[in-house]
Amino acid sequence: MIRKLFIALFLFPIVGPLFAQEATKPDVLIVTTGGTIASNTNAPMSEGHELIRAVPELTKYANIDVEEFVRIGSSKMTPAIWLSLVKRINERVEENPNLGCIIITHGTDTMEETAFFLNLTHRSTVPIVLVGSMRSSNEISADGPANLLNALRVGISEEAIGKGVLVVLNENISAGRDLIKSHNRRVDAFASTERGFIGSVDPEKVVFYSAPTKAHTIKSEFNVYQLASLPPVDIVQDYAGLDSTIFSYYKARPNQGLVISSFAGGRVSNGFREIFNLPESHKPIVIASSIKGGRIMGSNREGTPIVVSNDLPANKARILLMLALTKTKEPREIQQIFDKY
Repeated sequence: MIRKLFIALFLFPIVGPLFAQEATKPDVLIVTTGGTIASNTNAPMSEGHELIRAVPELTKYANIDVEEFVRIGSSKMTPAIWLSLVKRINERVEENPNLGCIIITHGTDTMEETAFFLNLTHRSTVPIVLVGSMRSSNEISADGPANLLNALRVGISEEAIGKGVLVVLNENISAGRDLIKSHNRRVDAFASTERGFIGSVDPEKVVFYSAPTKAHTIKSEFNVYQLASLPPVDIVQDYAGLDSTIFSYYKARPNQGLVISSFAGGRVSNGFREIFNLPESHKPIVIASSIKGGRIMGSNREGTPIVVSNDLPANKARILLMLALTKTKEPREIQQIFDKY
């Protein structure tokens, strides 16, 4: 009998809160997805509960519930996973009306993309904070534990409500829309465009200096909870001397839109000159800049399928175009969406 009980517990593990719960603390859900924060250079990636258990200080601030959603390096992230993730988050929010915030542990390779997608599709005031690390858990001065604790402190702060999806790394608070990874290795690898960080977190307190102004979360028009998939959109990098047959290839692919990562200011090479002669009925083509700073300006696009991304880089322009295509295929209407978000 004891052996049968042991087998049953092994095959069907007990789920629920990781630590003892207290009514005076907020309820916090930590969703783990893998990444460097869960990595050890000498061992397999840590399971979600194991990762959180390694930071017992979290229980000083909140009642912790842990759910491992996936366990991958974030370079393996996909739109299908994003869609499943936001749906699961919605389920958990509906299950617990007292949920204070949601923390998502995530790899840094695609953190800026996941943050932007959730910023546009999480239709709730419950704060979401993404967190990761640049150093594995077994490296000297691993940054994961401090980042995770700081993310929790930010998420449960009253000021986090209404700020959209946030990212906490290296004691900086970034708006999910504006996060940019700018270094391959350093712990200060993330910048936050020209707008700068919107706050900071230190041992004393959490401080917000500003708030995002673009539409997000409950003010977003994108409801993806009933979608089975997202419209496919490709990105192609422009470069000096690009062969026009490359554009012909992407034009013929079974995508519903294309993003061109162009030169500064949104200028394109002769290999893309055909886009200015395409009819407005052609699938939309968004021009983004490969330069991280500044807004690109659009001109000479009337009657064409061209949309300008403003200040969004190509990877985020792709996400917004995928979502825009769930609402409309008209370039002028898509441009209005890009201007709004």
